[in-house]
Amino acid sequence: QVQLVESGGGSVLAGGSLRLSCVASGDIYRNGYMGWFRQAPGKEREGVAAIYTGNGVTYSADSVKGRFTISQDNAKNTVHLQMNSMKPEDTAMYYCAASRRVPYGGITWGRSSAYGYWGQGTQVTVSS
Repeated sequence: QVQLVESGGGSVLAGGSLRLSCVASGDIYRNGYMGWFRQAPGKEREGVAAIYTGNGVTYSADSVKGRFTISQDNAKNTVHLQMNSMKPEDTAMYYCAASRRVPYGGITWGRSSAYGYWGQGTQVTVSS
């Protein structure tokens, strides 16, 4: 049974930091993409950052560049999203996602449809 378990969400003041974690089980972590997406009420789900677990190459949205960093701990099948200098517009439900096993470059990292597995989501709220 494939499982993605997220943690680390909560409330923070603008300018503060949060660190999200996602632990993957099942045959989904190696040689695939792990991504973080977010969705605010009334808006489309948006790709935030992703990492190809086979080589550590990372991707991020323009809206979070310089503020958010995705990283991996392969020994623990875990990815993290370090969020610094947070803004009220970062408020959303954040989801961890995993692609099926694909070669590097095999998906468009920011498309929700490219990911076959999703976590339950964790709420992030940033107050000004």
